[in-house]
Parts: sequence; C-alpha cells; structure tokens
Amino acid sequence: MGLKRVNISLDTLKPERFKAITRVGSLDGVFQGIEAAQKAGLAPIKINAVVMQGVNDDEVADLARLSVERDLHVRFIELMPFTDVHCSLGQGEVKATFVPYRRVMEEVEKSLGKLEVAKPPLGNGPARYYRLPGAPGTVGFISPWSQEHFCMGCNRLRLTSQGKLRPCLLTDLETDLRSALRVGASRQELKELILHTVQIKPEGHSLARGRRPRKRTMTQIGG
Repeated sequence: MGLKRVNISLDTLKPERFKAITRVGSLDGVFQGIEAAQKAGLAPIKINAVVMQGVNDDEVADLARLSVERDLHVRFIELMPFTDVHCSLGQGEVKATFVPYRRVMEEVEKSLGKLEVAKPPLGNGPARYYRLPGAPGTVGFISPWSQEHFCMGCNRLRLTSQGKLRPCLLTDLETDLRSALRVGASRQELKELILHTVQIKPEGHSLARGRRPRKRTMTQIGG
C-alpha cells in the first residue's frame, strides 16, 4: 500500500533553538521535507509540537499559524515525563516546564482568532481538533495530563523498530511480533497476537501517580 501520510516533530521555528533541541539536522531541511511530502500527495501531514515553559511556549501562535498558511495539522502535545529524559529533571522541574493545553489554546486564540471545533483530519485518536478562521489546516491538542478521561478516546498501538507492539506509550507491556515472524508465524497467528495486544491495552495511564515506562525511552519506542 505504501506510505500515505506522515507525522513530523517540530517544536520550534527558530533555527538556533532547533539546533539546541534536536542537536542534528536543520530547520530548512524540515520544511524541505514538508514541501516534498505535499508534492508527493501525502495527507494529512501532522506537525507535532511539545510545548514547554521557558523553552518554546513563546512560539505557540507562530506554530499554530502554519495551519493557516499551509494545509498542515498542527498538534500541541502536553509534556509527558519519560524514562531517562524528563524524569532525570526531577519532579519539580518537570512541573515547572509543563504547560497545560488550555493555556496554549488561550494564547492561540488571543493571537490568531477564535478556534472552532473541527473534524479530525483522518480517523480517530486522542487529539481534539479545531480550526482557525479561513485555515486549510487544523490545530489539535493532545493532553494526557490535564484532560480528564484522556485514555478512553485513545485507539493507538505503537510498533517499535525492534518489532515489538506496544498497546500504550506509557506502559512497558509489549508483544513480540518480530520473533513470531522469524519462526514463520501465519497471518492468523499474527492477527491473534495483535488482538491480544489490543486486549491488554490499559484502561488508563498512571503519570499523575508517578508511574511511567522504565524499560525504554521515547526514542527507543519510536516517537
């Protein structure tokens, strides 16, 4: 079937800040990739930005403006503390960096106009989508910390580069599909493994209680 759509992580529109955050690549390269994806007909193209106090919260309006200037779906994601990354900051520092989605919404509306509820660009998922006046794209919010019952609307699974299928980003539960494939598992056997993974999907995460995945960092999970 091939590649039909892409998600792109973009936390800043400032070149020097981009280098500080990513340590590799360039901001120009990101936009060249976006243009190439649009020319190739990939859609929807989603831009994911994690908003952090004192890091990039001053760019919320500029990032949201991308949905007005281009057919892009900009999604603001609340900071989630993962093993070896945000957890190493200490709980107090994580809280100081955290920006709730409502504050992001207020900043977008103050700068760019009223947000109107919009249909998801494709399928279902944990994001809630809005549209700015006259925008071809949308603005979405993913709020695992401050949105009540967030997990009830999540239908996502994540396949890692090691062939492990995870029912949730915020759990260490995994199903080993790679090993099954290497011993010649049938399509039916693979289907049963995938269904098993869906069945063990947790009812909710435990970030608020300080419980988070321990075995893999976000870069190892793939996201």
